Amino acid sequence: MPHQIFLKTPLGTASISGDEAGITAIQILDEEIPTSTEIPSFFQLAVQELNDYFKGDLKEFSLKLNPKGTAFQKKVWKALNEIPFGKTCSYLELSRKLGNEKAIRAVASANGKNPLWIVIPCHRVIGSDGSLTGYAGGLSRKQWLLNHENNSSQLSMF
Repeated sequence: MPHQIFLKTPLGTASISGDEAGITAIQILDEEIPTSTEIPSFFQLAVQELNDYFKGDLKEFSLKLNPKGTAFQKKVWKALNEIPFGKTCSYLELSRKLGNEKAIRAVASANGKNPLWIVIPCHRVIGSDGSLTGYAGGLSRKQWLLNHENNSSQLSMF
């Protein structure tokens, strides 16, 4: 049975679930829950990396992940991890990258079922016209994450 801890972030309280096999889910909750005081060893890297990400000190996660999903969903989530920090791509571009531009709805659905918010960067996928499109955490959080990554990447050039 997976364990769960809570971590305060600039976007709200993060719920982190997993066990020794890896992190299964990271989501931002709408309600405020106190930060967990006892952090099992298998969560310590997740806490450290999320804190570093939000401080602007981390651009790529190295966590041991164990998301639950179908083979197709996992293929989409793997492709999401290839979108560079501070960059975006459209659902159409992602569908083409996966070899079937007609699968755009299935790709969007798999993107929406991503259980590892932030770490698997589903927030980096936007509409073909550049518009923000759905995000399970809400469009304001998606905009915040994109702004955070753009500001961090610009700062790192100087």
